[in-house]
Amino acid sequence: MNPEQDPRFVSRLTRNTLALILAGGRGSRLRHLTAWRAKPAVPFGGKFRIVDFPLSNCINSGIRRIGVLTQYKSHSLNLHIQRGWGFLRGEFGEFVELLPAQQRIEANWYEGTADAVYQNLDILRNHNPEFVLVLAGDHIYRMDYGTMIAQHVESGADMTVGCIEVDLKTAREYGVMSVDDDGRVREFQEKPQNPIPAPGQTDRALASMGIYVFNRGFLFEQLIRDSDTPGSSHDFGKDIIPEVIEKYRVIAFPFRDAEKGVQAYWRDVGTIDAFWRSNLELIGVTPELNLYDQTWPIWTYQEQLPPAKFIFDDEDRRGMAVDSMVSGGCIISGSLVRHSLLFSNVRVNSYATVENTVVLPDVDIGRKCRIKNAVIDRGVRIPEGTVIGEDKAADADRFYVTPGGVVLVVPAMLGQTGNYVR
Repeated sequence: MNPEQDPRFVSRLTRNTLALILAGGRGSRLRHLTAWRAKPAVPFGGKFRIVDFPLSNCINSGIRRIGVLTQYKSHSLNLHIQRGWGFLRGEFGEFVELLPAQQRIEANWYEGTADAVYQNLDILRNHNPEFVLVLAGDHIYRMDYGTMIAQHVESGADMTVGCIEVDLKTAREYGVMSVDDDGRVREFQEKPQNPIPAPGQTDRALASMGIYVFNRGFLFEQLIRDSDTPGSSHDFGKDIIPEVIEKYRVIAFPFRDAEKGVQAYWRDVGTIDAFWRSNLELIGVTPELNLYDQTWPIWTYQEQLPPAKFIFDDEDRRGMAVDSMVSGGCIISGSLVRHSLLFSNVRVNSYATVENTVVLPDVDIGRKCRIKNAVIDRGVRIPEGTVIGEDKAADADRFYVTPGGVVLVVPAMLGQTGNYVR
C-alpha cells in the first residue's frame, strides 16, 4: 500500500498516535539566549518560537494528541503554549498537554530523554495510543509525520528512527546509523569520532533527527527495562537504540523532499552562529523554508499588533528596509535596515543603520547606532551612538562574540533587566 495514495489509511494512523515533544533541554550552546528560557522557547523566524515547528508539524499531520515535556526554566514556554495552543477541542479528544518534571515515579528530575517519557508512563497508559511519536522540541523543519508512521506500520517495525544525511564532520555531533539494504538499523553510534558513511557514500552519514515512532507496548517494555538497568543514562540515543537494534526490528526513515528527491530542510539552531544564519536564510528570495506556504502553516501565539511603520523621507533620514523581514508593531524611524530580520515591537531610531542582524522582540535601537552581524535579545535598549560589529576586540569587551564573528547582545550586558517571561 502506498500511503501517499491512501490518505484515509494515514489519517487512521495519525488519529491513533500520541506525540511527545521533549522540550526540557537547556540548550547551553545558545549561551545567554537560554540563560532564562528553555531552548524550545527561543524566538525564531520573526514571530514564532522554536517549539512551534514540531507542534505545527503535528497539527498539519493530523496528530492532535500532544504532550510537551518541560523542565528547564520553562515559564515562558508554558505561557506561550497556554496562550497559543489552546485552540484544540478536548471534547473531541484533542489536546496539547504540558508535562513538567513532577516526580511522578521517583523523587528525581528528568534524567534523560527516555527517563522523561518513562516518568509519564501512567499518563501514556491513560491515553492508550496505538503509536507513540517522540520528537525533539528544538529543531526547525517541516515534516509530515503521517508518512513516517505509515512506513513504520508497513515495514513491521518495532521502532522507526527519522534520519537525515550530514557530512562526516557534522555527524560527530549526532547519533549515527548504519543500515542494510532494507533500511534496518544494524549499528548505532552516539556522537562518534569516526562516523560510518551512509550506504553508497564516502563523505555523508545518516544522523538521527531525534524523532522516533514506537509501537505502544514495545515502548513501555523498553522504558521499564531501561529504568531497571544499572548505570544507564536513560537516553534514547545512548541506551535504548543500541540495546534494541540486535533483537528487534528498528527501521530508518530518511527525511527527504518527496517532490525533489533531495535532503529536506532541517536545521539544528543549537549555536548562536547557526541561529543567526538560519534566521537570515529566511530573508532570501526563495528560501528552503517557505514561511508563506499556506498549505503547511506554522501556528503560534502573537500579540495583536499594528502593522510595521516606516517614517521620514528626507535625504539623510529615510525610514526604509531592504532585503529584510519586519514584523508587526515595528517602527523604522528615519533609519536604514538592510538584510535583517526584526521581530515584533522593534524600534529603530533616526540615523541608525542595522545590517545582517537578527533583532528579537521589544528592542529599541537608539539614534545614530551602527549595528551589523549581531543577534539582539529581547528587550534590549541600545544607547544612542552605539557601534556593534565593526571592532571585534571592542565588542568582546562588552558582549559575546561567536567563533563566526556574530555579536550577541542581551540586556544584562548593558546593565538592563530583560523580560524573558513574555
